[in-house]
Amino acid sequence: MTGGVLRIVLVGLGARSRYWLDVIEADPEACVVALMDPVAERREAAGARCPGAALLASLDEIAGIEADAVLLATPPGGRAAQIEAACRAGLAILAEKPLADTLAEAARHVATAEAAGVPLMVGLNFRFLAVTEATRRLFASEVGRPAFSRFTYERWRDGHQAHLNKYPLEMAQPMLWEQSIHHLDLLRHVYGAEPVRIYARTFNPPWSMYRDDANVSALVTFGNGIEVNYQGTWAANWRRPAFEWRHECERGVVLQRDQFGELSFARRDDERETAVPLPPYRQWIDDAAALLIAFRRALAGETALPCSGADHLRSLRMVEACILSSRSGQAIPMDDPRLLPPVADRMPHANPTA
Repeated sequence: MTGGVLRIVLVGLGARSRYWLDVIEADPEACVVALMDPVAERREAAGARCPGAALLASLDEIAGIEADAVLLATPPGGRAAQIEAACRAGLAILAEKPLADTLAEAARHVATAEAAGVPLMVGLNFRFLAVTEATRRLFASEVGRPAFSRFTYERWRDGHQAHLNKYPLEMAQPMLWEQSIHHLDLLRHVYGAEPVRIYARTFNPPWSMYRDDANVSALVTFGNGIEVNYQGTWAANWRRPAFEWRHECERGVVLQRDQFGELSFARRDDERETAVPLPPYRQWIDDAAALLIAFRRALAGETALPCSGADHLRSLRMVEACILSSRSGQAIPMDDPRLLPPVADRMPHANPTA
């Protein structure tokens, strides 16, 4: 980085890139030096916001551009050429989740980056929500260790809306790969534990606009004994979304009733729950800004790299276990050889045990 400023090549100028441009423009320690997309109209539109940035139709044109990192705001399928180009150029990679649309392909990307000595971080921005860290603090202070929980996410996600990426409409298992990956990763992060067994069912209701399954139900058992009942859908048949994550703990409960906030707790004999104050929150902005700061600090050597590619594979193995379980009708142990052995994360684990 030059003068402490992270110089970024933003790859993929679709729906998500607009949020990233807002975040980067607001960060005095980051800047966009190049914009890449195969569609000329997208390059020109984004270039109007970044008048000094080079406009690229392919990452093969990256030679000669002084940069520190690439930010992949691209669909998860077909990223191999982008990751290989970034590795050849020695540029750190921050990729939107999921890293790939299959576990095997994601593992190949991680191996490619590791062989090139290139830091690879996956944008699991939900870890950086204020409500996420506040929940972990409640376990340590007010209610004690969790033993089981219920996680419910119900949404009518209209995949045709202009501000949303369109590829999930046609991808295999869109709910799992695009949405539940956030939730499954949060389970690992918040509970500071790895799963040992998953039993799941995926399906698609008749009114779903998605080609493949938009509903997921799963029972997850973690190595520290925590049991989770998970239900997620993009095909809830009411436009008003619903969310609740209820943690049952040693001395009480923790309740989160909004994906981005509304946190409370109650001890066993309390008449009422106690609200937990949280800072103001701008959806898709504040969490991405915190993620970018964490990426920059890791590249500067100030902290370990959070959400590394190797760590991300552990969450993707949960996605794959859900698919295998639904197909077979059986619970899948996480040492099942079909899940591939997780790649060893060579950096210190960034998530302390809750």
